[in-house]
Amino acid sequence: MDILIKTAQLLLSLSLLVVIHEFGHFIFARLFKTRVEKFYIFFDPWFSLFKMKKGDTEYGVGWLPLGGYVKIAGMIDESMDKEAMKLPPQPYEFRSKPSGQRLLIMLGGVMFNVIFAFLVYSMVLFSWGDTYLPTKNLKYGIICDSLALNMGLQHGDKILTLDNKEVVDFHDVVPEIVYSGAKTIQVDRGGQVVNIPIPGTFVSDYLKVNRESKGKSGFIYFAYPFVVKSFVAGQPAKHSGMQVDDRIIGINGMDLPYFDLFRVEIMKHKGDSVIINIDRNGQKMDIPLLVSKDGTIGAYTRDPKSFFELQKVHYGFFASFPAGVKKGISTISSYLKDLKLIFTPQTEAYKSLGGFIAIGNIFPASWSWYTFWNMTAFLSIMLAVLNILPIPALDGGHVFFLLGEIITGKKPSDRFMEVAQIIGMLILLALVLYANGNDIVKLFQK
Repeated sequence: MDILIKTAQLLLSLSLLVVIHEFGHFIFARLFKTRVEKFYIFFDPWFSLFKMKKGDTEYGVGWLPLGGYVKIAGMIDESMDKEAMKLPPQPYEFRSKPSGQRLLIMLGGVMFNVIFAFLVYSMVLFSWGDTYLPTKNLKYGIICDSLALNMGLQHGDKILTLDNKEVVDFHDVVPEIVYSGAKTIQVDRGGQVVNIPIPGTFVSDYLKVNRESKGKSGFIYFAYPFVVKSFVAGQPAKHSGMQVDDRIIGINGMDLPYFDLFRVEIMKHKGDSVIINIDRNGQKMDIPLLVSKDGTIGAYTRDPKSFFELQKVHYGFFASFPAGVKKGISTISSYLKDLKLIFTPQTEAYKSLGGFIAIGNIFPASWSWYTFWNMTAFLSIMLAVLNILPIPALDGGHVFFLLGEIITGKKPSDRFMEVAQIIGMLILLALVLYANGNDIVKLFQK
């Protein structure tokens, strides 16, 4: 069921984005009186699931969900319609239009994706606002994974600054280190300010750990206590004498003040009898308990968010638009930095490339319109950025050659464009196979 919900969200999101992108090309083509022969959602090699003709344009839905396309008359594209290009140019064809108009037609898809993302972010902020956890509000400090511990951080450290500059949102700490190359972390450790140097290999080490943990390693997490909220019927904690609002502080006398530390330690005692150390209204108590075979005690902790003072920003209708544009620009900047990492061999970020399985997994297993629209806006940005890369067969490849034509005044030959299109399609096919191959390999990794 989880897979079906994720797949449904992915297909709905991609279908919407394909329509938006191709409509960008379509609207500029029609604006400049250029004939659009086909407008398809998904690709239709050999046959289509649905098609209808209206005016000069055939509208349809293909069976191969790898994108979509508009076929513009007089343009060398993925259809590789060489026969049509041998005929004399017609006034309604792409190749007959001035270079400036052709440039706008090719940029239309990217422009519409970016504008759409800005609008979605704006409406999300207007509808739900923006909630974040201020770094200064982490009153219990952080939990560290192995990478953080090895570089000198400790459980319970409270992050103050990066390179002596405040990071307002806690979830921006790791991106600031990865993207901006912060060199030091300043923490409050028991009332003392400690300066932690960040090793030069941090980015590659972080990405490696993240890959090996299948994205479950976050380097640092916000720490919070294990305060019992409820019990699972028939499980050990229910009949042990433990009560709601008890704070679990240890196992067998081992100090475990935070939920994540308790969770790791209790897994070492599957099927064992242990002593659970608790704090009940300031009174320390020991409760004997038999741990289940799956390493749980049958008690739920309170919602982690209940331990912190979150910051929520509300936006009026008109204020949401500049905020949405700002968030969109920030997302574009972050994604460009991601691409920079991928094309920097020493980081080995290319090993983290994912295909459709990875994209599908960014959606939650339960339907959430808030998450759906945020992810759709992000994918719209991703589609725009990837499409503008100067690779033949992508919009960016056509834009690159058009800019060359505008600067030099010389138009590339049809033969050159055909060869470039083939090379570009082979590059894209190799990237798709590599990214989806990574997904398949990860499925079989333990």
